[in-house]
Amino acid sequence: MQATIEQLARVQVFNPLDVSALNQLQPHSRVRSYQSDEIVMHEGDRLPAQLYALVEGTVQITKTASTGKETLVRIINAGEIFAAPAIFGNRVAPATVSTQVNSQVLTVTREALLDTIGQTPEVALQILEVFNQRLQQLHDTIHGLISERAISRMIRLIQYYASRYGTEITTEGEYLKVKLPYYQIARSIGITYEECVRLMKTLKGAIAYQRGGTILVKNWQELDAIANTT
Repeated sequence: MQATIEQLARVQVFNPLDVSALNQLQPHSRVRSYQSDEIVMHEGDRLPAQLYALVEGTVQITKTASTGKETLVRIINAGEIFAAPAIFGNRVAPATVSTQVNSQVLTVTREALLDTIGQTPEVALQILEVFNQRLQQLHDTIHGLISERAISRMIRLIQYYASRYGTEITTEGEYLKVKLPYYQIARSIGITYEECVRLMKTLKGAIAYQRGGTILVKNWQELDAIANTT
């Protein structure tokens, strides 16, 4: 189904575009709906030459090692793009993408995207900024797995999501605007679910974890001090 102008406008990298530019993109766009826990693409799939963006719902990106261990690479929320190789690489899916809830994925053909970039170069800058942030996150994750304690990696992950998606300030502290269930934290920093629960309990003076992944940060300074302790 062809995307609507409203759906195209939800894609963050299209923020520089006015309605006229979105109208030009519309005939080259499609939206597909997915049910919860449905695979959008498998690692290693050949991909059409197009931009992928999530306009509704949440998807997770995972990679599976030769040992069979699955690692959660990141969570994609509505408005974000994913599957970079489909437009700027070898068009092979670098990881498996699956939905966490009912979701809608928007695609735009590479040719139409390049035409848009030619007319509005700011779109390319938006895309490069997204990929640069993800490369930095990947670098930090790899560095953390090699050199940091698990509790430090946990705190860094919480700090990243707070910075990336924001917090809601209350009299109790700051609530992260995204949920981080135990299983997601554990798979993101390379520890077991049980260890994740145990470590979170050791942080109860600075963090309150609520069922489902709601996190309240009561003391950022204390968290930072713990993370920086060698």
